[in-house]
Amino acid sequence: METTQTVAALRGLLARRRAEGASVGLVPTMGYLHAGHQELIRRAGEECDEVVTTIFVNSLQFAAGEDLDQYPRDPAGDEAKAAGAGSTILFAPPPAEMYPNGADQVATSVSVAELAARMEGSSRPTHFAGVCTVVAKLFNLVGPCSAYFGEKDFQQLAIIRRMVEDLSFEVEVVGCPTVREADGLAMSSRNAYLTPEEREVAPVLRRALLHGAELIGEGQRSADHVRGEMAAVVEAAPLGTLDYVEVADPRSLLPVTNCDGPVRLFGAVQFGRARLIDNLGAEPPAHG
Repeated sequence: METTQTVAALRGLLARRRAEGASVGLVPTMGYLHAGHQELIRRAGEECDEVVTTIFVNSLQFAAGEDLDQYPRDPAGDEAKAAGAGSTILFAPPPAEMYPNGADQVATSVSVAELAARMEGSSRPTHFAGVCTVVAKLFNLVGPCSAYFGEKDFQQLAIIRRMVEDLSFEVEVVGCPTVREADGLAMSSRNAYLTPEEREVAPVLRRALLHGAELIGEGQRSADHVRGEMAAVVEAAPLGTLDYVEVADPRSLLPVTNCDGPVRLFGAVQFGRARLIDNLGAEPPAHG
């Protein structure tokens, strides 16, 4: 694996590899890699000749008072994990390389307003504009590629797909299944914030979503009923504060009234310093 911190070096490496006919896979991350990230890298390696893993804690997607300064970092561990999973290029730029004039002087912002207005966007209004801006920049730096994202951040995945469609990026966005701990908790770098007591309770969000999916699978059509049942599961837990649960259309992310077709269930819960999100697909029983 070759490691670079500069845009010029990254572009030079990729130009040489493409001249040899190589296809390129991209795995954008903020570091503190875990098995979920490694699965994205492995998937990219199965489908592409070169795998670019990027590690950049993007300040644009953090609002004032969020955990930018405390976000977990492990550069040496990340390098070893990326190489072990099959990454061939590691791009780990310092902030000044990505934002030469300073992040506070970035005048251009990319947003997908409609998809970003609800759920995570309601709780973190500036978050997705920061995500889209840095991802658009990475797509521009890397060029034509397949880009791999986890379904754990399903709203982000839908937003990036729409951005690629609207702006005609030469990028194939590949969604990959959520990787989970043995007890069902979705893997996330922010799980490191959980106290032992919070970690024991944290899978309640997954249980709430599974309960909602079970209700829909049994024929429950009222989305409001499903929302109430999912919320009740979380609120019965001894720790954690419910932010939201939602039953939405998988493509538009709009809330649905009736569960007459495939839907996506979403939830977010605050456990002390850790804000955990998860989602799950659900379908009503087949007719006939």
